[in-house]
Amino acid sequence: MISFLQVIFIIAIIGMAVALVIASYRIIKGPTLHDKIVALDAFGVMLMGTIGIFSVLLDTPYLIVVIMIIGMLGAVGTIAMAKFLEKGWVIDHDRDPDD
Repeated sequence: MISFLQVIFIIAIIGMAVALVIASYRIIKGPTLHDKIVALDAFGVMLMGTIGIFSVLLDTPYLIVVIMIIGMLGAVGTIAMAKFLEKGWVIDHDRDPDD
């Protein structure tokens, strides 16, 4: 017998899947690069939420590590892309402290 809580989790997973598809469309067809980066960041957050729901549904704590890795990669990727859009490069090779 499926409990009420499991039904709620399944509905949440379906909702997250729809949101992931919409974010994927925005990543592919975004009018500007800024829209694509924001959609990619939102995709990462929604993916972490979906994995969190699966972690609770499967009653396993091991997926929390996957959520943390996706979060760290998403944050670093968003910062790198923002720096690239602002300055045109990500890593500054000129380390002159006088500038």
